[in-house]
Parts: sequence; C-alpha cells; structure tokens
Amino acid sequence: MESSDPSFRRRLLIESLTVLAADAEAQVAWLVRHAVMTDEIALDFDHAFRMAWSLVEEGQVDRGVMADLQELDAIISGMSGGDNADRWTRHALSTDEGWALARRLARRVLVEELGEWQQPLPEITVIR
Repeated sequence: MESSDPSFRRRLLIESLTVLAADAEAQVAWLVRHAVMTDEIALDFDHAFRMAWSLVEEGQVDRGVMADLQELDAIISGMSGGDNADRWTRHALSTDEGWALARRLARRVLVEELGEWQQPLPEITVIR
C-alpha cells in the first residue's frame, strides 16, 4: 500500500512512532489484538523511516527530528539478527534497554511533531 500523498506517508510515520513510543504493556496488547509478532513494530517503523527524508523535503516533518529518527533506525537495526532473537520477544519489550531507548526517542519525536507523545495506537489490517 504505497501512496505519494505526503499526509498519508506522514500518518504512517506517526503511527509507527506511536506504537514504538507506547508503554511495553500497551505494545504487547496491540501485538495480541492484531495477532502479529514483535518484529511488526520494527517493520512498520522501517517502512515509514524510508520516506522520512522526502517528508522533510516536503515540509511534512521537521528536519530537526531526523537525527532522532536515524538513531532510532540504528538502534532497531542493531537489535536485528539471529544472535538477538531474545530481544524480539514480547517480554523483551519491557526488559530490553534497546526497546527502552527506542521508546524514549519515539516519544521525543512525537512531542516535537505533535506536542505530546501519547496517541491512540493505530488499527492495522493484516493480510494473510
């Protein structure tokens, strides 16, 4: 589902950050409700992050948040790989320092963009 509409792409970024920023308990409930694995949180962010520079160029996202978005991307990338499988459990969302740091960065970006970080978690449609 691609769209050249910048408001659609901005919404994807904000929604991915909203899930990343949520408390671990809310993240787990979101994963259960949508019957998806923990990596869906990172996959959604990765998809949205790929469009971030174009959103900056279009004036849809403040250039000042790009450093935090890039750091967030680096943290999530650093947690990837077979050697880090234990970091992708639902339990790890509340215990892993990488997830805690990602949560803080996502919250900071949301505050910059929206004025507050707490947003309703998005509904998603999973095609199986």
